[in-house]
Formats: sequence, structure tokens, C-alpha cells
Amino acid sequence: MALIPGGTFVMGSDHHYPEERPAHRVSVDAFWMDKTPVTNRQFAAFVQATGHVTYAEIAPRAEDYPGALPHMLKAGSLVFTPPSRPVDHGDYYVWWNFAFGANWRRPLGRNSTNRGLDDHPVVHVAYSDAEAYANWAGKMLPTEAEWEFAARAGLEDREFAWGDELNPDGRHMANTWQGEFPNQNLKLDGYDRTSPVTAFPPNAYGLYDMIGNIWEWTTDWYAPRHEAEKGKACCIPRNPRGPRAEGSHDPAQPRNPIPRKVLKGGSHLCAPNYCRRYRPAARHPEPIDTSTNHVGFRCIVRVV
Repeated sequence: MALIPGGTFVMGSDHHYPEERPAHRVSVDAFWMDKTPVTNRQFAAFVQATGHVTYAEIAPRAEDYPGALPHMLKAGSLVFTPPSRPVDHGDYYVWWNFAFGANWRRPLGRNSTNRGLDDHPVVHVAYSDAEAYANWAGKMLPTEAEWEFAARAGLEDREFAWGDELNPDGRHMANTWQGEFPNQNLKLDGYDRTSPVTAFPPNAYGLYDMIGNIWEWTTDWYAPRHEAEKGKACCIPRNPRGPRAEGSHDPAQPRNPIPRKVLKGGSHLCAPNYCRRYRPAARHPEPIDTSTNHVGFRCIVRVV
């Protein structure tokens, strides 16, 4: 783990997506953070020690999903499946497929394996899986503010975790998408899907993959925007813990009000033409019952 010093910083951004606004000052205390996302090797040790069964390995119950088609109530997870041609970006179901049998051991579905991916981040973990691992390890998941402070590593006025250029001097600093998403992946950074967790340079705090590779769970419930900047320095929030769970529900899913947590960091599926969320300020809502092949996590330990 790396020691992250406490401090005050400007969280969010007024220059990109609406949910990142408004930029505002917050303070966090010092904490230790895993230098990398939790890997398949580490998660396997947890499963072997505890017998934990992930959410993706359990068949959904009909009573939890009103209106669900009976044949869909099987264990599985969401897998990115690139289409063969350009498609409408407004319909993400075109490239997301609920794959029966997909889980952390079989990241692309029943006939796949994570063999040879020991040093890649574990994926297909729902929020409860990440929290269970953290509890077993004697750690916890970071808040959104802690995560963003660590990702910025003192560069709060910069666009990315390393400066203002996405690829300084032509160098790829993170595992993101090159080409026209979702059908054309040029793989100029060398990777089609996930990459080993130390494949790209760390930030100034010695943290790897804070941007790209996989999205990471935080403990905060999602709200569609940040709270406004406090007018006086004495009122700057310290160690904010986010909003209440009931306000995090997706208004487009009134029949299935699953609360949502904040994801941070972007993933290997973030592209300039679709999802420019490979920045510290970027954020995304994820239902706590959802797992995919581009979401993982890392842990922290707060300094007492």
C-alpha cells in the first residue's frame, strides 16, 4: 500500500460531464491505499480462504426483478461484445451482453478462463463482493473523495492524473480505447481488454491504474451532481461520505429501484468518441447488484 497524505483539493470538474459539476473544495485525512487494483491472484486467495461465492455466480431471484423473463434468471454477468460495424451510441445494449456463466473465473463467459491473468484486475465483482474482500483483508473501500484525491496525486488543476495531455510525447499512460468505439479497437496501447495492473506508469503517489483498465467501486451512493462549493474555508467538508442510498436510484428504472454506488477511474472501454471518463474527476453510477468485465476495486486503510 502507499501512504496518501491528507489535504484539501478541488473535487469534480466544470468542464466535462454534468455529473462532475460543480467543482468544489473538500478535505480528506491521510490513508493508505492499495498500489494496484485487487488482482485475480489476490481474489483467488480470498475465495480459497473464505469460500466466498460472488454475486455473478448466484442465480437471480424472480421476486427481486419484477417482469424479468424466466429464461434470464440464471447466474451470469455483463460482458462487452464489440459489434462488427458502427452503431448508435444511444443503445448500449448493442455492445453489452448478459452472458450466462460469466464471472471472475470466466470473464468472457462459460467457455472462457482467467488462466494467465493472475496479475490482471479481478472483474465481475458486484459491490458486495468488493466489500466482502475488503472486510476479509482488514481494509475498506474508499470514498469518492478519497479515491479522487489519491488519483490526482497533487495535480488537481490538471486534466489527467499525469498532466494535461492524454498521450504525452505519444506515450500511452493508461489502458484506454483507441479507435472508434465500440466496433474499432486499434489497440495502440497494446491491449484489447484488461492489462496487468503494473503495465502503465504509476502516478506521483505510486498508485497504478488509477485511470483506465477497470472502473473501481467506491463506498459513496451516487447523486447526479456534487454539492455546491462552500463559501467559507471553515465550512469545507472534511472526509465527506456522500448522499443517502434512496437518492441514488435510477429514475429510468422505477419498477426496479436498485441503489447505485459511484465508480471512478474509467476503463479500457473509455474512448475519445464515446466516454471521456479516463480522468480523476469522472464518475459513473453502478447498481450494487451489477457486475461487468470492466469493473473492479482496490482497498484503503485509514490512518487513525
